[in-house]
Amino acid sequence: MKNSADIIKKVLLSEKGMILSEEQNKYMFSVAMAANKVEIKRAVEELFNVRVMAVNTMRRKGKKKLSRATRKFGTTAASKRAVVTLHADDSINLI
Repeated sequence: MKNSADIIKKVLLSEKGMILSEEQNKYMFSVAMAANKVEIKRAVEELFNVRVMAVNTMRRKGKKKLSRATRKFGTTAASKRAVVTLHADDSINLI
């Protein structure tokens, strides 16, 4: 079994993430690319001691970037996000 700290990389504190957490009790996390929904659910429940109702994931492609020095294109790293819905009675203190 994978370590929970290896699955959940960080909590995403963006404007959209803050609106989701305040209005719909959903939290955004940056997660490992190989992690599935079941592993993400277990990791969040273990790390934050909350009840998870649903997990939605999305893979984000790396963006194409131009190198100034060599004038060649490269890409930034791809990432995976998870939007976790918590039980109505639970919450995560982000600050």
